[in-house]
Amino acid sequence: MDLEAVPTRFACSLLNLAAERGYEHHSILNIAGIAFNPLNKRSPGYQATISAMQYSKLYQQVMSLVQDEAFGLVLGKNLTAGAFRMMCYCLISCENLGNAIKRACEFFRTFYDADAQIYLDTRKDSAIVGYGSVKKGFAGLPVDVADIYGLSIWHRFFCWLVGSNIELKEVRFAGQAPVGKARVSKYQQLFGCPVYYGQLRDEFVFDTRYLSYPLVHNERTLKDFLRAAPYPLMVMSGSRDDGSLVARVRAMIGHDFSQGFPSFERITAALNMSAPTLRRRLKKEGTTFQQLKDECRRDAAMAYLGNSELSINAVAALMGFTDPSAFHRCFKKWTAMTPGEYRVNERESHS
Repeated sequence: MDLEAVPTRFACSLLNLAAERGYEHHSILNIAGIAFNPLNKRSPGYQATISAMQYSKLYQQVMSLVQDEAFGLVLGKNLTAGAFRMMCYCLISCENLGNAIKRACEFFRTFYDADAQIYLDTRKDSAIVGYGSVKKGFAGLPVDVADIYGLSIWHRFFCWLVGSNIELKEVRFAGQAPVGKARVSKYQQLFGCPVYYGQLRDEFVFDTRYLSYPLVHNERTLKDFLRAAPYPLMVMSGSRDDGSLVARVRAMIGHDFSQGFPSFERITAALNMSAPTLRRRLKKEGTTFQQLKDECRRDAAMAYLGNSELSINAVAALMGFTDPSAFHRCFKKWTAMTPGEYRVNERESHS
């Protein structure tokens, strides 16, 4: 299950940010494809949730208007818009996930109050990551959808950093269990592990072996990630896997090829693996490095074409094509449609 439904009140915080800077919300909502006013619950057609794509388009517009790359998520009160962005740049050079989480903890501990801070605790073979004060655990209130959303996004962000799914042992929430078996089952399916309520804090638990996983991204791929965030995390598969090599290589290839592809040598060095070993292991998983590059390029092109603000020629440039006609030929070979036909088809399917 993906985080494809986002609480409408998250959109309100973005619209309020735009309003503070003097921007009206009608054109912003129109481009995002939101047909009602999130700021008014009595607005015709009002809905309690919007899609991940709608939220991401709204987010990207507002951040562009206010000239700040933020994450647009509820991570605690009194957080400034650019906090997540700056934290990302502080930790992207870390050697492994464990060091990255420690640096993130230090960042929030330095600048924000207790409710906004995250922490890392290790006990035997388990690593525990969470946030929030102990006081909330005694309030007796039901778990809020923002709590579910926030913790899941942190988990997915760590998965993105290492290019592999981090299988969770259990998840704990300070709030009480939601009403209804369907919702309880839904949350357990989201995390793929037992979920407990009425605990001291919001936190998730995973095996300490993941802490030694190297980060597979750099400042260039991070900038690309922030440009599209939070959509990549919201639609990231939450299914269990074994940390496949294919997933990690795909993450390192990325989806912005305007500066070319990362070399095979660079990837083998990042994985601390010899070239023959990497080729052999990719073959065992049924693919090759060239095939992965082609698939990443195809998937990225399809994703970028979903952004109506990018011209087809701009998408071609992001894919590393200096000749737009060559991009058209390749895209039609990949999908049996031209880029223009694909864009029209996507627009009609969403509407």
